[in-house]
Amino acid sequence: MQKITDVSELKEIARKIRVDVIKMTNAAGSGHPGGSLSSAEIFSVLYFNILSHNQQNPEWEDRDVFILSKGHSCPALYSALARSGYFPVEELMTLRKLGSRLQGHPDMLKLPGIEASTGSLGQGLSIAVGVALGIRLSKKDSRVYCLMGDGEQQEGQVWEAAMSACHYKLDNLCGIIDRNRLQIDGFCKDVMCYQCLEDKWKSFGWHVITVDGHDIPALIAAFEEAKTIKGKPTVIIADTVKGKGVSFMENVAIWHGQAPNDEETKKALNDLGELHS
Repeated sequence: MQKITDVSELKEIARKIRVDVIKMTNAAGSGHPGGSLSSAEIFSVLYFNILSHNQQNPEWEDRDVFILSKGHSCPALYSALARSGYFPVEELMTLRKLGSRLQGHPDMLKLPGIEASTGSLGQGLSIAVGVALGIRLSKKDSRVYCLMGDGEQQEGQVWEAAMSACHYKLDNLCGIIDRNRLQIDGFCKDVMCYQCLEDKWKSFGWHVITVDGHDIPALIAAFEEAKTIKGKPTVIIADTVKGKGVSFMENVAIWHGQAPNDEETKKALNDLGELHS
């Protein structure tokens, strides 16, 4: 994949990802728009600037590996995969339809570019640790990236995996946390407060970078910094807004797992500058 370095192009890709998310979830009548919208810049930067991958050969053995631990945000992942050439963009509108390759959570047996079937929260980082260990044993330079939610930090398995990654000094592993501060039942701090996330990850032996998750140059700089860290894994804590870009969805918990109806879709697309497309 040819790297895109122009920030305006990456911003436009993030906008298109958001448009796709709204259209897909509306067409499906279900899905998870909130966390998909909050992670649009993360996907834009990863798939069009950071990851070494080959849409013509998804199984390329020297590729970087991306694992979406918060599998419910797959509309954004599907959009990034389609727009980077893994399958036709038109197929996005089959999300959650009977027989579609675009399931409500990622299925690695159905769709090229999906590295792990995820959806049960807390498991993605464990998978990423195993992949990172395998890459080390193969003596390859590939890297592993794992995107988690901040509500997902309430899962104990996340911290078992974090401890393991530190123990094995997996400097080829980069975790990303989409810290939009909301989960399906409300604000994370009200559901299960995890105090200072930065301090927790540091105490588990990780290099920690906190960044504005909607600032594309800052995201690129964070990923590039992660590549320079030796002897320990890195986690990028990306501060984001749930439902980013859609006025009535921003910071509203109900949009974690509710699709917009036709009228709401028109308003959302207008917010995203896509009303007449």
